[in-house]
Amino acid sequence: MTALLADTLDLPERDPATAPPRPELRRFLANRRAVAAAVLLGTIWLASLLAPVLAPHDPDQQIPGAVSLPPSGAHLLGTDGFGRDVLSRLLWGGRVSQVIGLLSTAVSVAVGAVVGAVAGYRGGIVDGALMRLTEAMVTFPAVFVVITLVAVFGASVSLVILALGLTAWPVTARLVRAEYLALREREFVQAAAALGAGGGRVAWRHIAPHVAPVVIVGATLRVGHVLLIEAGLSYLGLGVPPPAASWGGMVADGRVYLFHAWWMSFFPGLCIFLTVMTYNLLGDGLRDALDPRGR
Repeated sequence: MTALLADTLDLPERDPATAPPRPELRRFLANRRAVAAAVLLGTIWLASLLAPVLAPHDPDQQIPGAVSLPPSGAHLLGTDGFGRDVLSRLLWGGRVSQVIGLLSTAVSVAVGAVVGAVAGYRGGIVDGALMRLTEAMVTFPAVFVVITLVAVFGASVSLVILALGLTAWPVTARLVRAEYLALREREFVQAAAALGAGGGRVAWRHIAPHVAPVVIVGATLRVGHVLLIEAGLSYLGLGVPPPAASWGGMVADGRVYLFHAWWMSFFPGLCIFLTVMTYNLLGDGLRDALDPRGR
């Protein structure tokens, strides 16, 4: 396509190897807070992925005589009320919490994007029916739906992922629908349809690339929100089942020892705070970089 355009306009073809960085990338790199958030988030992810290598102890090992020990050389972040190393559980718990956040966000974005795209592009009866379904889903508080499902079927990582993902898609659906409604009347869409492109091709090849940046930004912000919900569910005992480690579960386990063993809840709570903050800053940076109209 680039070569054809270059021949038509008698312009030299752009070489990707020597081309300057895209303006979106330049805008993102110019945002120091977003870059710092991306670096910090990458460090958190790398530490979680390398948990089998970095963790000094088995996360579920109860060390005799090491109950509620403060941070020291032997246990850098101390031990919990069962004699388990807090640093080891923090690294392994990061894996569980991050996976829940990403996979549940992927489920909600996938469902919401499909519903919003079909409703926004087709319009009419289809749009009305899908939007009534979306409004019906919004009337049920997501947290209470998740609590009900976990209470009925039992706590498990897969159930938490599905429950959080299948209750959050209306937000993405409304966002995508609004973008499709605005873009389907644009000239390039009308031109593609006039040249014989089918509805599915127009929606996927011509409109979807313009909607993708908005979805990416929304998904980034959604991950941080899911981490908070998962932490709250684990705090209530309805999240990741023990003895598996998760940051929310660690905060819940340490609440009994909060006044004389602060490290049990402080360090996992700090990880939740930093991770949610980095996702929010990263989402703000992507929004500014991908949508220059907001600058």
